[in-house]
Amino acid sequence: MAIPFTPIAAAALRYGAVAALSYAVARRARPHSLHPATEAEMDRMPEGAHLGHAPGQMNATARLRRAIRLGATGPGVEIDLGALARLRLRRLA
Repeated sequence: MAIPFTPIAAAALRYGAVAALSYAVARRARPHSLHPATEAEMDRMPEGAHLGHAPGQMNATARLRRAIRLGATGPGVEIDLGALARLRLRRLA
């Protein structure tokens, strides 16, 4: 029975392209520091996703905090993912 290499090659090519793109983006990223007020605001953001609006704009926040540990007392890592978004539409004359 012949082994179908076409699907395997397509998947390998796809994952290879994603890995190459991720590597290229990571190499071009420049380190910079955030403003302390911005850091404090990100730390005050509540967990979960929240959507709100004000006149002429829509705001969204999302925060996910998780701790992942290998075993009960093994090494671990804490993941703190936060996002702020604003969509503002204005009519131009």
